[in-house]
Amino acid sequence: MNDADLQHCRDAIRTGSYSFHAASKLLPAKVRDPALALYAFCRFADDAVDEVPEKAAAVLRLQDRLDAIYEGRPANSPIDRAFAAMIDQHDMPRALPEALLEGFAWDAQERTYATLSDVRAYSARVASAVGAMMTVLMGVRDPNALARACDLGVAMQLTNIARDVGEDARFKRFYMPTDWMDDAGIDLQAFYHDPLPRPAIRTMTKRLLAEADRLYRRSEAGITALPLSSRPAIYAARHIYCGIGGKLRRNGYDSISSRAITTKGQKLGWLGLALVRSGVSMAAPQSAVVYADPLPEVRFLVDAAADTTQKHPSRTKAVLDVLADLRQRDAAQQRNMLEPGDVQPS
Repeated sequence: MNDADLQHCRDAIRTGSYSFHAASKLLPAKVRDPALALYAFCRFADDAVDEVPEKAAAVLRLQDRLDAIYEGRPANSPIDRAFAAMIDQHDMPRALPEALLEGFAWDAQERTYATLSDVRAYSARVASAVGAMMTVLMGVRDPNALARACDLGVAMQLTNIARDVGEDARFKRFYMPTDWMDDAGIDLQAFYHDPLPRPAIRTMTKRLLAEADRLYRRSEAGITALPLSSRPAIYAARHIYCGIGGKLRRNGYDSISSRAITTKGQKLGWLGLALVRSGVSMAAPQSAVVYADPLPEVRFLVDAAADTTQKHPSRTKAVLDVLADLRQRDAAQQRNMLEPGDVQPS
């Protein structure tokens, strides 16, 4: 991996992902460097979709860049080159980064999610896919360890969703189960128009964090299945994100009036706790929880990461369908942009 490309990734993470930047300091260099390339690509991809109005076109461009990376001809960009080197060095199954882009495609489709299972399915793509890739970077492809890494990814994303209820509503986005809104008798469009931290919304936030906590606890059994040198960083990530949930609880589960933010001092404290817990884990027996079945919503990630025989499996029908839908959306948007009297290119 080119040193200049890696430095570019390091700079991107330093300003774009404070929690990962803090936790990454505890990774050994052989894992930290490819992890920086991974997170820089994920950060770039997230911003590329989130910060433009033409989201369908943005996802399609990302898919083209991923195609080029797996064909060995990455775009002339430090992030693409570093990500391509990471993929080549670690035999990263294509299904994992493709799952991440599928999650971004769901955002471009402006999906909402009726049930908690649907929310977990979205979280699997935008977060657990990254957790599975991180586990592969550590040289671990054991299905049980991968399942627990995916638990941690879903827990982190549920925490993000709980933290961002107000911010998302202002952009007419909603990621908690819409069934919960129906049960509470709250119209989603009315909530977008006037998002308030009413008791029912706080209760939903509390329920989502309870599910996150359950998965944080389950995920811990998998940390002791990781190389000892990598455990502190993963414990740190677990505690830093869980700390956001703690801040929300102290705010009365109100993530609309203000955004839960943790301090640098708190992050340092969690880094210290992670080091302590990693030392304790050396002597602790392996928890039987590590053998729990994966969440149904993440099983496809576990299977892809554990399978060392297929680096580039065929795209699933679901992925092909969502890409076809995005192409239709992009074409429609291009047509709508034509002014009267313009001639559409053939």
